[in-house]
Amino acid sequence: MRSQTLWEARKYEEAFGKAISLQERPGFHLSPRTGWMNDPNGFSWHDGKYHMFYQYHPYDSHWGPMHWGHAVSTDLLHWEYLPAALAPDEIYDRDGCFSGSAITLPDGRQLLMYTGVVKERQANGGYNEVQAQCLAVGDGVDYVKYDKNPVLDEKDIPEGGSRFDFRDPKMWREEDGTYRCIIGNRPADGSGQILLFESPDGYAWHYKKVLAANHNRFGKMWECPDFFPLDGKWVLLTSPQDMLPSGFEYHNGNGTLCLIGAYDREAEEFTEETDQSIDYGIDFYAPQTVLTPDGRRVMIGWMQNWDTCNHRRTHDEAWFGQMSLPRELSIKNGRLYQTPVRELEEMRRDRVSYQGVTVSGTVRLEGVRGRRVDMEVTVRPEEGCDLYRKFAIRLAQNDLYHTSLSFRPGESVLKVDRKFSGSRRAIIHQRRSKVSHRGGELKLRIILDRFSVEAFVNDGEQVLSAVLYTDQEADGISFLADGTVNIDVVKYDLV
Repeated sequence: MRSQTLWEARKYEEAFGKAISLQERPGFHLSPRTGWMNDPNGFSWHDGKYHMFYQYHPYDSHWGPMHWGHAVSTDLLHWEYLPAALAPDEIYDRDGCFSGSAITLPDGRQLLMYTGVVKERQANGGYNEVQAQCLAVGDGVDYVKYDKNPVLDEKDIPEGGSRFDFRDPKMWREEDGTYRCIIGNRPADGSGQILLFESPDGYAWHYKKVLAANHNRFGKMWECPDFFPLDGKWVLLTSPQDMLPSGFEYHNGNGTLCLIGAYDREAEEFTEETDQSIDYGIDFYAPQTVLTPDGRRVMIGWMQNWDTCNHRRTHDEAWFGQMSLPRELSIKNGRLYQTPVRELEEMRRDRVSYQGVTVSGTVRLEGVRGRRVDMEVTVRPEEGCDLYRKFAIRLAQNDLYHTSLSFRPGESVLKVDRKFSGSRRAIIHQRRSKVSHRGGELKLRIILDRFSVEAFVNDGEQVLSAVLYTDQEADGISFLADGTVNIDVVKYDLV
């Protein structure tokens, strides 16, 4: 191996990763081998396996000089760790190997494209990060950085674009064998734009045009873009920084944005038609997608938020950060829908079912509990009763703690609330979303996995995600109603 820095990272993660037991990790959400994890990178299908790389600081459970961690899976749920793929060990990436993507070349090798970072001292004595795009190529385990790196830098950015905010390349291969990639950039107006680049071979890249521009509509800088066709439309995903709320659609801080529209491939023009959040919960950022061999578009995001990184299990934990459940994407009624990847159903065991249960006050159902759970709940008004005022499900519950999902049909608002989950930090613990319902009838599918909850609303019309660090012994589930409701519940353990 050529890189001493990478060799040291690999030896460290091999030794310290063994010290983390399976019971200390999520059951089926990818977490770092050891240390810190943030954005998914290089989510791809290569040589018969799904590859997930990730922003990684192996030496500490806090953010630090970025490496690329690496894991593979055959079902998107059970992951095998491979050695770290990249380390900051060259003059052009000495301060970090930041986010990027991966594709398989015609010769069978895997090509990685990532953002290399170099800190530059400024006139005021501070530092800014100069960002450029770099390549590495390998066999699915070991990668060699391209000797002509960086392949895109400040000279390739359109006039007014910032060399300090030029990152997160997402590549794809066109039907004619040429390559494209999009990269997030900050233009002169201080907001965000997505730049389109092209290449004949994946190695020599040049600027094409601005694919989409923010114009200060949705936050500021647009990070981690992804662009793909889906159900007759084209979808642009990105993660805007410094957003302002817009009703219940977008929230303060770092958020997510889905733009659905039309794409003229000849002119390479993207026309926006609709916009929406990707996830309406607390913890979700920087998603990336892959096209599966059977033609599904599957998305995974970092199930965390930069504004909630002080929400931790302990002060000295061995790992921090996890990926979301893989989600199959579709477009229905002009909206992005997300459903848990169908492979999850193969993990279901011990079915418990209740139909037509009347709830007024608090109800617990025999056999409905756990912290690795797939549960479907349909709530509706009880026949002959007035519309209920509130319905709630309490999860990860014991005498001290719980996290709740609550729905108020009069306001059409669903809220996730973890303020009683055991956290001692005054960070974001609640988030609300407008949801659709039919006369008070709402359908939820709730996935619990030790340290998280993801609630899929109305067969995937919306999703709310949140990290939970409640003690694992808190595994109760209860149902509450202000008024009278009628519910159906189907619950599985996930093993």
